[in-house]
Amino acid sequence: MNLDIAISGIGVVGGFGCGREALARALRAGRTPVGKASFMTPEGPAQLPAYLADTAPLERFVAKRELRRIDHFSRMAMLGGFLALEDAGMLEADRSRLGVVIATGYGASRTTFSFLDSIFDGGDALASPTHFSSSVHNAAAAHSSILLKATGPSLTVSQFEMSVPSALLAACLWLEEERVDAVLFGGVDECGELLHYCWQRFFPTATAETIRPLDFERQSAVAGEGAAFMLLTRSAGAVAPLGRIRQVLQGNAEGGVPALPGDAVLFLGADGHRECGAAYRGLPENALLATYAPLYGSLPVGPAFDLAVAALSCRENQLFPAPSGGSRGIGLQPEALAGRSICCLKFGTDGDFGLIRVEK
Repeated sequence: MNLDIAISGIGVVGGFGCGREALARALRAGRTPVGKASFMTPEGPAQLPAYLADTAPLERFVAKRELRRIDHFSRMAMLGGFLALEDAGMLEADRSRLGVVIATGYGASRTTFSFLDSIFDGGDALASPTHFSSSVHNAAAAHSSILLKATGPSLTVSQFEMSVPSALLAACLWLEEERVDAVLFGGVDECGELLHYCWQRFFPTATAETIRPLDFERQSAVAGEGAAFMLLTRSAGAVAPLGRIRQVLQGNAEGGVPALPGDAVLFLGADGHRECGAAYRGLPENALLATYAPLYGSLPVGPAFDLAVAALSCRENQLFPAPSGGSRGIGLQPEALAGRSICCLKFGTDGDFGLIRVEK
């Protein structure tokens, strides 16, 4: 499907900080400090490295009293949404025909399991109604729509690693069909005690604090959380400083990876998970590629961050050097984009893949 969807604004929050400029600074520095996540195990307290997001800047857009019952997952989504609108200069614009599409892999996992804990502790009669109402995946889209006063349709898509391309397809179709004038599209996932406990149990020998995305023989994933949002509009030939989405594809590698433009630069969604990393070995040896997961961590909606990096690359008309040697054919200094396409390519388990092609 050929598309012409303009990226009009970016809103990001993650371990690198908050906002488009924070992500740009991390790209120029080539690193993001890794934090520590504490959690309990049957053996006692434990810690793991993790990229954690701070949602305190949300109070710049929403009164503190209105955030009292809103959980961390929804706060990240709302902050990403407000930042994207601010970046596009649309904070004061009419949003009666603004749609909201959110992709997530884990959903509101902290709140979901807090709700289950309240059932275990007090039974059905004493289960937390606040946790219940925020435990569904769609809570972030609902909170965002209400506080942003976006009265267009809203949707949440959860397809684990393929959540972002699947949700982006829906957003682009809404614009192509003129159901809405603009779509606030984004991906959001959070860390929590349960995730870190599972991480420790599933990868007991993985102790790396730095993701080595192109070392496909090694499990080097480091958990991350955050939100990456973009305001999307129909291009209609208008200037799009942050680039245009030209193609969104999903498929399975057993049917063959789609043909890529000869001049394309690949932004790989390789994030240190050995099982998924094996699929990237089949890419052409002469392909120009970069991976940016060491800036935001390993999380299902990583492709949304790669899309934000692609948009920044279009804005700056340059390719940013990838951190931790996570590139091939791209130097250690920024290089001119020179009119090349950027293809954000993510492989999941069992050969599933999603591809998003962006052009300046």
